[in-house]
Amino acid sequence: MPQHIHLIGICGTGMAALAGMLKQRDYEITGADLNVYPPMSTFLEQQQIPVHQGFDPAHLQPSPDLVIVGNAMSRGNPEVEYTLDAGLRYYSLPEALKEFFIRGKYSCVAAGTHGKTTTSSLLAWTLENAGLDPSFFIGGIPENFGQGFKLGSGRHFVLEGDEYDSAFFDKGSKFFHYLPNLVILNNIEYDHADIFNNFEEVKTAFRRLINIIPGNGYLIACSDDPAVREMLPRALCQVLTYGIGAQAEWRPTLTRALPEGTEFIIEHRGEKFGPLFVALAGEHNVKNATAVFVAATCLGVSPEKISAALNTFRGVRRRLQVKYDREVLVLDDFAHHPTEVRETLCGVRQRFPERRIWAVFEPRTASTKRKVFEDDYIRAFEAADRVVFAPMHRPDKVPEAERLSLENVVAGVRRGGKPADIVPAGDEMANFIIQHSTRGDVILFMSNGDFSGMPSRLVEKLAPRGK
Repeated sequence: MPQHIHLIGICGTGMAALAGMLKQRDYEITGADLNVYPPMSTFLEQQQIPVHQGFDPAHLQPSPDLVIVGNAMSRGNPEVEYTLDAGLRYYSLPEALKEFFIRGKYSCVAAGTHGKTTTSSLLAWTLENAGLDPSFFIGGIPENFGQGFKLGSGRHFVLEGDEYDSAFFDKGSKFFHYLPNLVILNNIEYDHADIFNNFEEVKTAFRRLINIIPGNGYLIACSDDPAVREMLPRALCQVLTYGIGAQAEWRPTLTRALPEGTEFIIEHRGEKFGPLFVALAGEHNVKNATAVFVAATCLGVSPEKISAALNTFRGVRRRLQVKYDREVLVLDDFAHHPTEVRETLCGVRQRFPERRIWAVFEPRTASTKRKVFEDDYIRAFEAADRVVFAPMHRPDKVPEAERLSLENVVAGVRRGGKPADIVPAGDEMANFIIQHSTRGDVILFMSNGDFSGMPSRLVEKLAPRGK
């Protein structure tokens, strides 16, 4: 059993969480990263985990018992090269999770192109609220817990099932390592264009996930999604379907969209559950909550306890997170894929039907910057009243022939009758929004990165003015 574990790329969100979990198990933990800064550096310092700035083979001398290599690391990294040359034992992050934490637990995996962070957070909170003391590992920060991981004494381990690859030496999806007993499958779309060449490759990854669910396990699947429906006949476990379509076994009906959340009812074989309430917006989140209702039912949680958990769920950081609410409302969200942008905006529109909605978007991911999604982005902003784009982040990362034209997207949005502009992030964007916004506006920032601190930067400018 390893005693000293070294993490290469320790300041990634998942790697830092893993380091904290291993520290709780009394391993000696060290790590290194190129960029060591808050909030991860602060978290690691609080955990009393020493972190080296920069990479150096000396950090692995004397040799640790195990090296964990982050998936942002590649050949040529000095510590990776030393690990290979010295023949040190090494794992990827998901492999370490499997061997140290998941094995022996009842693994509950929330998967799909969209919604997995919210769904896994809501399931973890439902089990926690029911007194089952679950463990979890989630790529966001559930507000009910204040951090993205927990080691509980209960039998359940809840995981966000990421389809992205595991490490430079393991190009399979992370969720292949998660030993799933129960899988929630929300939806399947083309994403991660940097590792999947086409939609068929994405679907193959999810087929393989379904293929490792044991016969006594569960697949809880959104039958509204055509790609998900296509997978169901291949499942060798019990399949339970949910969705708003007539083919679903568990069907939610949205009864009221409120500024503070959504009220809905779930129907199953003539029995109705509800009214239920969750502090989330949009039809997609009602479906996420329904998936959790079904999963928790399979795990023996009563409808009353599930309802209480939904009612007290406080959401996930950077999922329509309120940053400022006075004369204007400022929201921060992680949406980046065109479907996520569209559904997030539709949810905001349901909550605030009479208010003017700004969509402020940063094209940042490898998929976001690709031409294949150009038309989808033009349609994604239909529920907004005004759209502002930051210039594309690192356009050089995508070959010019495959690169999205932000100018084409702006022109397409304008053809739909909406003002659309490209404005550099920073003071120029904050001043532009202040100049053109009016009382009652909802300003929604969307990016999977830090967006140059834009939501906070705007709030700093708004607060002194009482705007």
